Amino acid sequence: MIPDNIFKTAYILLGAIFIMIQTTPGIAATNNRAPYDHTIAAFIEKKLNEAAKPNKLINEKSPYLLQHAFNPVDWYPWGEEAFAKARELNRPIFLSIGYSTCHWCHVMAHESFENEAIAALLNTYFICIKIDREERPDIDKIYMSAAQALTGQGGWPLSVFLTPDLKPFYAGTYFPPESKYGRPGFPDILESVHTAWNEKRDQILVSADRITGSIRSNALLAEGEENLGEGILAKGAEQFAEMFDEKYAGFGNEPKFPRPIVYSFLFRHYHRTGDKKSLDMALRTLESMANGGLHDHLGGGFHRYSTDREWQVPHFEKMLYDQAQLAISYLEAYQITGEKNHAQTARDTLDYVLRNLSSPEGGFYSAEDADSPTPEDPTKKSEGAFYLWHMKEIDSLLDGKTAALFKFRYNIIPAGNIFYDPHGEFGDNNIIHIHKSLEETAAKFKISVEDAEKSLEEAKLILLKKRNKRPRSHLDDKVITSWNGLMISGFAHGGTILSEKRYLEAAKKAADFLLSTLRDPITNTLLRRYRDGNAGLEAHLDDYAFLVQGLLDLYEASLDMKWLQSAMDLTKRQIELFWDAENGGFFDTSTTDSNRILRLKSDYEGAKPSGNSVAALNLLRMAEMLDKDDWRDMGRNTVNSMGRLLKRSPGGLPQLLVAHNFTLTKPRQIIIAGDFEEPATKAMLHEVYSRFLPQSILLHTDGGEGQKKLAEYLPFIKNIKQIDGKPTAYVCQDYTCSLPVTAPEDLAKMLE
Repeated sequence: MIPDNIFKTAYILLGAIFIMIQTTPGIAATNNRAPYDHTIAAFIEKKLNEAAKPNKLINEKSPYLLQHAFNPVDWYPWGEEAFAKARELNRPIFLSIGYSTCHWCHVMAHESFENEAIAALLNTYFICIKIDREERPDIDKIYMSAAQALTGQGGWPLSVFLTPDLKPFYAGTYFPPESKYGRPGFPDILESVHTAWNEKRDQILVSADRITGSIRSNALLAEGEENLGEGILAKGAEQFAEMFDEKYAGFGNEPKFPRPIVYSFLFRHYHRTGDKKSLDMALRTLESMANGGLHDHLGGGFHRYSTDREWQVPHFEKMLYDQAQLAISYLEAYQITGEKNHAQTARDTLDYVLRNLSSPEGGFYSAEDADSPTPEDPTKKSEGAFYLWHMKEIDSLLDGKTAALFKFRYNIIPAGNIFYDPHGEFGDNNIIHIHKSLEETAAKFKISVEDAEKSLEEAKLILLKKRNKRPRSHLDDKVITSWNGLMISGFAHGGTILSEKRYLEAAKKAADFLLSTLRDPITNTLLRRYRDGNAGLEAHLDDYAFLVQGLLDLYEASLDMKWLQSAMDLTKRQIELFWDAENGGFFDTSTTDSNRILRLKSDYEGAKPSGNSVAALNLLRMAEMLDKDDWRDMGRNTVNSMGRLLKRSPGGLPQLLVAHNFTLTKPRQIIIAGDFEEPATKAMLHEVYSRFLPQSILLHTDGGEGQKKLAEYLPFIKNIKQIDGKPTAYVCQDYTCSLPVTAPEDLAKMLE
């Protein structure tokens, strides 16, 4: 954090205008915004047909930037043209950062950026720049750090005022269009900043230098600590236990966000120690999320977060990275417990992505918006309109007996079942969520559980067919390399654990697309984003690390050596671009962008893991696959480079705890010799895939080129072969193998 004296200087400088406006629901009317079509292409076509005049964002590929291409604000994309203009006119920069499915970004766009009077102030006083945080997380992180340092809070839309040399001096999030509730309106803030710039510029420049310097110094602090031991894992589990909601599950109070990396750590801590509390916290949270309104019970997948403590009322946007990670969470829960409901939740989630977020080329789209046109008036939009139901509509679609069954199971009532509605947005609508168990439902209507389940599934299909005729929310159709890497992992795990070939094929298709479209085959340099036929933007650490993770998971799912080779090649390039030779670990960005005032390392994991955590585990896994001591040391070094931070607050870096956990026990190598497509080989693999084996890696030999390539790194692989022409399994530790087995039941005993 920035030292207190810098914090105070900033506040003294701009006085009352340094007031953080939180993204608090209810300040703005949210059902009165201009509509956005399901695809950005349709939106652009509609605007051009209306003869609307575009600004400089019209040539961008980001759906978020294109949503603002017809604002009266003279927006620039992030780049030298805008910076040069700011220097030429000696104006401060107003930087607005958001993303295309951000609810409150839409609110501020409608209230302020579509407002001619406010746009005139922005155009007169500032050079205005728009950034899509999903395209440029590096820029977003720098200025979010500034906002949090200046105000103690953050969020999107992020609103930051910069000097012409890109140093921040004032920041906030959502600003209302007029002063109310004791908060300054956006026009008042613009006037105040303009006045301060003209009258106190020297003070602003000094403060901006100090703020930037403090953030830079903080970012470069060495946090290394060796000899972390097992105690840090226990401390992490204790932190989560302290935060756990014993009544409704999850961690903390509302709003509640899914954090799949937490469940990943808790499962592994249970696996290592037998700590039933860790297992219980993860399983209960997954069950509560799956039963609640956070889960789309008709179309599959999960919404972004729950606004209430009970997981009933979600913020309705759907993000690709949530689907990818949660699918794996439920699959691991299924491996541990054998409970089929976890497998079904994973299937629902993966099927949702296949239906709604899959591009024809093979990549996966980024998100669907929370807001959609209302059935009553398609020209207006409201949050969750696509997902909500009036009881009378359900009664009109289902026969009387089925309707009664459905309403009992999902608590559909005339007045609406949304108890957490502080701003009266939802009225008498209902959110479909599990209120009664199947057993309770069957008993209530004196039918078998099987008949109840069958009737409910038929009802859900009828309602889904009807819902699909509603106008959909906006689709963010850009393909982000890092998020696609996570999704490749999700489908690779789904293909193996659920024995679903179509999931494995989806993972392969996506990997082929990314490697052919977003990678330079000569240098193995990645790009970050693909959209509308265009691949572009410098890739960051998470793009490399998440894609490498996906390729490793795809190798273990398909046993095709080409995926392991691609993971190796990308890792070598990742090390060249991002490795911190002085302090260890990886920077989030390379050094190629001169318009980035800071080079940071992620030090917190929220909805997604950090690039360092994933990179560390990748290196450790590949060290075991390829016997590369240098990568093993680099993986351990990456964990240790964040050691002091990990000791202070292990709960802030759960995926780094997963990587550290991997270092504490010598992993097993499970080697299967045989033709991957042979049923007998698949039976062997099923014994591996059906178990939760986080401290194991899977290798394959078939006597072909893949085995020869693998033997270049692991010479003992040359001697691994089938016995008596039968698929054969070897379980090894430190490359010393037990006696081979040819029967799946014998392998099962060894794995137990």
